[in-house]
Amino acid sequence: MTHVFPPFEPEKSDKRRRKLVFARGKVPVRILVPTIFTLLALCAGLTAIRMAIEARYDVAIAALVLAAVLDAVDGRVARLLKATSRFGAELDSLADFVNFGVAPAIIIFTWALGDLKSLGWIVVMIFALCMALRLARFNVSLDSTDQPVWKSAYFMGVPAPAGAILALLPLYAEGLGVPSSFLLATVVLVYTLAVSFLVVSNLPTYSGKLFGQRVAREYVLPVFVLAALFVAVLLTYPYMTLTVGCLVYLAAIPVSVYTYREDEVKAAEAAKAQNGASKKTQEDVRAAQSP
Repeated sequence: MTHVFPPFEPEKSDKRRRKLVFARGKVPVRILVPTIFTLLALCAGLTAIRMAIEARYDVAIAALVLAAVLDAVDGRVARLLKATSRFGAELDSLADFVNFGVAPAIIIFTWALGDLKSLGWIVVMIFALCMALRLARFNVSLDSTDQPVWKSAYFMGVPAPAGAILALLPLYAEGLGVPSSFLLATVVLVYTLAVSFLVVSNLPTYSGKLFGQRVAREYVLPVFVLAALFVAVLLTYPYMTLTVGCLVYLAAIPVSVYTYREDEVKAAEAAKAQNGASKKTQEDVRAAQSP
């Protein structure tokens, strides 16, 4: 008798491990946990779209931030549980496009660019398309294994969650009481295009992958306190926290570009020195072998 639902086949890269994991036709629960986080993030993104249509922008922002948090969690959970799969990667990419491409575009259009009609719609379409191109480029880069370790500390362009949160900076400013005369539709239009450019650009930005992988024992409790403090401040002063976070992130982009160039020069010099040393070793070997 055939089952109503097809069997779950996440296509793990390690065939031997896959046979062990799916022995007896059962899937361990830990394999499903990252996908559940991804689906919850997708639900948050779809809720943000609904809240934007209903002009409940505070709830829309909260749902988008929640989607970004869940997106940051699902990948790390998958690696911790050793539950990474091609299925999860594809689902995560599709969810990211909805959460960080479509949802911010709808929020921006309904909030500020609706009066511009077709022009406003073209601008938010450009933003969504740039986000789709960025995600496609990121997926392709995952297949490359010849990348040096130091490059793991950087993204090329602004990552999707950060781009979505940055795009809503004018909305945070309105929540802080910035006069509407400074938040004209043309200003929002130009700013949205600028963020779209940052998303698909080759500007290096900090990824944070190599930061904080291990914490010294004496700093564990302070880290917990700081995390709780950040959540409390975000919940109590959401617009202020998001505005300051966006401004700090934008200010950090030139710094990350500078440090990337420095790391690139150091890596080139190290490679040159290594090549020179290996060449000298080969010459010494030939000299020793010659009669």
